[in-house]
Amino acid sequence: MPEHSNETDRQDRDGLQVANELVRFVEDEVLPGTGVSTDAFWAGLSTLAHEFGPKNRALLDKREAIQAQIDAWHVEHRGAAHDRDAYKAFLEEIGYIVPEGGDFRIETANVDPEIASVPGPQLVVPVTNARFVLNAANARWGSLYDGLYGTDAMGPVPSGGFDDGRGARVVARAAVFLDEIFPLTATSHAKAASYSVVDGALQADGSVLKAREAFAGYTGAAEAPESVLLRNNGLHVELVFDKDHPIGKTTPSGLADVRLESAISAIIDCEDSVACVDAGDKTHAYRNWLGLMKGDLEETFEKGGKPMTRKLSDDRSFIAPDGSEMSLKGRALLLVRNVGHLMTNPAILTRDGEEIFEGLMDAMFTVLIAMHDLKKTGGLRNSVEGSVYVVKPKMHGPEEVAFSDAIFTHVEKVLGLPQYTVKLGIMDEERRTSANLKECIRAAKHRVCFINTGFLDRTGDEIHTSMEAGPFSRKDFIKRKGWITAYENQNVDIGLECGLSGKAQIGKGMWAQPDSMAAMLEQKIEHPRAGATCAWVPSPTAATLHATHYHKVDVLAVQASLAKGGRRAYVEALLDIPLASYRKWTKAQIRREVENNAQGILGYVVRWIDQGVGCSKVPDINDVGLMEDRATCRISAQHIANWLHHDVVSRQEVSEIMQQMAEIVDRQNAGDPAYVPMAPSFDGIAYKAACDLVFEGREQPSGYTEPVLHRRRLELKAQ
Repeated sequence: MPEHSNETDRQDRDGLQVANELVRFVEDEVLPGTGVSTDAFWAGLSTLAHEFGPKNRALLDKREAIQAQIDAWHVEHRGAAHDRDAYKAFLEEIGYIVPEGGDFRIETANVDPEIASVPGPQLVVPVTNARFVLNAANARWGSLYDGLYGTDAMGPVPSGGFDDGRGARVVARAAVFLDEIFPLTATSHAKAASYSVVDGALQADGSVLKAREAFAGYTGAAEAPESVLLRNNGLHVELVFDKDHPIGKTTPSGLADVRLESAISAIIDCEDSVACVDAGDKTHAYRNWLGLMKGDLEETFEKGGKPMTRKLSDDRSFIAPDGSEMSLKGRALLLVRNVGHLMTNPAILTRDGEEIFEGLMDAMFTVLIAMHDLKKTGGLRNSVEGSVYVVKPKMHGPEEVAFSDAIFTHVEKVLGLPQYTVKLGIMDEERRTSANLKECIRAAKHRVCFINTGFLDRTGDEIHTSMEAGPFSRKDFIKRKGWITAYENQNVDIGLECGLSGKAQIGKGMWAQPDSMAAMLEQKIEHPRAGATCAWVPSPTAATLHATHYHKVDVLAVQASLAKGGRRAYVEALLDIPLASYRKWTKAQIRREVENNAQGILGYVVRWIDQGVGCSKVPDINDVGLMEDRATCRISAQHIANWLHHDVVSRQEVSEIMQQMAEIVDRQNAGDPAYVPMAPSFDGIAYKAACDLVFEGREQPSGYTEPVLHRRRLELKAQ
């Protein structure tokens, strides 16, 4: 991570006061090769800051005004039975819910197949970690053997040297997968002694594939291929043969590995999973994105005491069944997630000395950087269709989506790009967006490339929006309420209704337990069954394992079937607030819930503030590693804030629990030499930040964690 930057060392650029390191980065590293002049870039950014900035502020003020009206309504009706119809009428009256217009279909064009028509796993990775982003980009292909052997997918992972028995079980299970997805007419893949290509068809011991069109290509000689490429539901599987390989020696055909096309796409994240609070952080983030778009990003590190250099994988070459040459992408298609409309950043100041809205900054910088990919005609290309894919989170309703559309129209004009070059991913994670999803999509119908559901941010917003309605259920019980099913169903249904199938992704959220692959294999198949063309996974290995689900489920067929049935949920069901319906909790139950929330907050925040780590695997109260980012932190902080507000728990009790959980987090991090303990003084900046999130939670805009985290991180960096 970069050191603290000197924000007072600035240069004037068209009325903007820009940190020196950012000026040098843009003018020396980014602009050359784009065809965009220095003056045009800074003038365009200045317009964004000075003309779009006030509009941005007005939208945020509207959020707060609406929230104040909702708070007042709940206070007035507190204690009465929830009247869904009256509540909906009130939300329509104040403009929270807007009228739904007629049917339409999105008009997004020039969309790459990874987005439009190939369902598969999706990774989300912090842009600030070069090694992670390279791993994510290269996770397009992964070993099924490694995924089964090295995780709990087939029971506890053995320690020590290679376990021959487990290896044999892995090979057998992979063969079962092949027989299920690519059955042969007269034998099993486990028994086949040889594969060959005869007259453009794949043969195994004289047997052929039942679905002959599943044969997609090969490498090596037709009579004895080095590898065979198969295709199902748009995804590829490669059978790799090597009779000298330790595994290949044990199989009749020399099948040494089964490689799956895994992470079809990956979101390079400038938002929830990073800690970018100043010019140094933003420059570091943008430089990694530049390396990805140029194709020259590398990272050298030590592994097993030896230096290793990681770089982007090349495309993969095969011989097609008709004998012609063909190639497949070696990397996931990359989207970039910008920050939302809320935060500002001190990297750039306006004429009035105000910090620039970070979302405006991201829009201009990330698209400019992506032009290095758009200018390519060969080599390591990201989008072969000439598009830039920007995921925009934390938008509240169609007016804010329309604002994003206008932002990118301006960016395209400044950079000389055709309108709608930038495709927009709309994250359906705020309730005002869920309640108006069709109109949100309409507001960007020429750009929409992605919608998704995300339980954590959605729940955090649910709690904050309805903070005054009463105490919420315990977190595990919130998941069981009817609103969440309605939310998940409506997202898919409206996406299909608006014509996203075959043109854009409909996504589902993250599997948060990276060490629990057996459970993931059992449960996450429900995402493709629900009609989701992508779903988030926490690692490249998880992507490979999750890819098996997309072979077993034809998502596009599921979507076609769902589209015939129409909507399964409507906005009324989304307005059922998941309040506690049974409040005879014991003191132990209350304490356990607060402990769980507090421990998660502290475990995440201490790394965010002290080490600048925006996303990591954090041990929970039971020492189970969970993926934590600002979304998980938001729900935990808002949940405690809600219980504090409604006297379920006292401030003193929460303070005591925070200190006790800080001691547990200290113990869990005892092996980290960079870790600074919170106990016994409990006066460090990280500990104070965690307490701020809880005790000031009600006052945070939309319940977001960013204002507190940024303020406290800057405080620490200033030291």
